[in-house]
Amino acid sequence: MRRLAVVTVFLLFVPSMAASAMTLDEILERGRNAAFSGEQMISCATPDGFRGVLTNIRQSGGAVSVSSPMSDGGEVSTGAGGWALTKDGGVVSETNLTGLGGQVEPIYQIEEIGDQWFYGRDATGFRLWRDDVMRAEMVLDAETGAIVRVASFDDQGQQYCLRRFLSFDPTDPLLTVRDPVEPDGMTLIEEVPTDIPLSVAGFTLLDRYRDEGGLELAYYSDGFFSFALFNAPVAVDLESGVSVLFGDFTYMREFSAGQVTYGWQVRGRGMALVGDLPPDLHDEVLSALPRPADLGFLHRIWRNLFGVR
Repeated sequence: MRRLAVVTVFLLFVPSMAASAMTLDEILERGRNAAFSGEQMISCATPDGFRGVLTNIRQSGGAVSVSSPMSDGGEVSTGAGGWALTKDGGVVSETNLTGLGGQVEPIYQIEEIGDQWFYGRDATGFRLWRDDVMRAEMVLDAETGAIVRVASFDDQGQQYCLRRFLSFDPTDPLLTVRDPVEPDGMTLIEEVPTDIPLSVAGFTLLDRYRDEGGLELAYYSDGFFSFALFNAPVAVDLESGVSVLFGDFTYMREFSAGQVTYGWQVRGRGMALVGDLPPDLHDEVLSALPRPADLGFLHRIWRNLFGVR
């Protein structure tokens, strides 16, 4: 059986605006226009152990360059309420904030926590609250509005991931903005889905795409965290994944710095979830999506004996 290697997702907490902005939408919108460069560290304490990585980031005029390993057929960049799919060096599509599920309703409250000092530069601190739970704490550079440090938390107040710049340069790197290119066999699905929910656990379905090979991608966001749901005509292969149980259902799971990937099979198709949501939200989200299929007694014996999925 052919297998689908899940595309790598780089989670980018995009730069934000100055301290006067008090809504998350305003912060993210201003951030997309910020210019800076620097080295960023991402470290996460996951249920499967520590994950960390260093990346070099440059942003200018709405273009973002991240120096890190790329997947062969394309790249999906997600995080902080936005995503972009790139292929062959060009932007295929970007987030449609008026997609199938409508706009993301504001569910975060922002608390300003005062002046900060980061790498000898004036900054301002903010906390993001969702359902009376602090989900993130950010430090924004006062001059550029870039997020120079952000920590995300689970519902018990434990830090899940920390992203911070190890070096920061506010000089405009003057990147060339890539023009959108025509999707290579990928089309927007406009009809309302019947197989997946329009919203789940505070996440709203924004975009759905299908390529000529039958692969479908659905993008969900709660305005800050986000995940992509892949539905493929082949099995999902997580070579370094571990088997985890939610209720009576088994999934393969793989953590990397700043992201989690789940893989499972529905009859005749493979599915994968890739996102930056904290671990305490995983079960609630997965339980609302198509569940792994019971492939039958003989198939389970075959799989256990020979490792065939």
